[in-house]
Amino acid sequence: MKIRLATILDAAAMAPLAGQLGYPASASDIAERLSNLVGKEGNVVIVAEDGDGFIAGWTHVFVSHRLTSGPVAELGGLVVNEECRSAGVGTAIMEAAEEWARAQGCGTLRVRSNIVRKRAHDFYKKLGYSRKKQQSVLEKMLPLPTDDVG
Repeated sequence: MKIRLATILDAAAMAPLAGQLGYPASASDIAERLSNLVGKEGNVVIVAEDGDGFIAGWTHVFVSHRLTSGPVAELGGLVVNEECRSAGVGTAIMEAAEEWARAQGCGTLRVRSNIVRKRAHDFYKKLGYSRKKQQSVLEKMLPLPTDDVG
């Protein structure tokens, strides 16, 4: 298993995994999102690749700066292919994510995981993560400005 930084060329392999995580996206959606993250300060996208070049999983980690605390690294997403789970892929990806977070000066890596993802919670607990708090996530859809000129 090779752990490496993602490139835009990985988009087609990463898109189906986003769907397994519950966030369906096309290869072009992922490519566009990767173009906004790859190589950008405070962000990293890491993939796990087998010897044949098969992407078995990925994670996005970013640094969050807030007035209420020092910098904290946050997991923007982690998914391991359903066929590769419980084989050490997720652990290897998380070790790389933690190493990256430390290199960014973050003493904490925060994970937010849907309450219904019991298997994921068990995975993170096995890695030493503990529940800090429970909260509600509230969203409001905002209309974006249009580029219409006429």
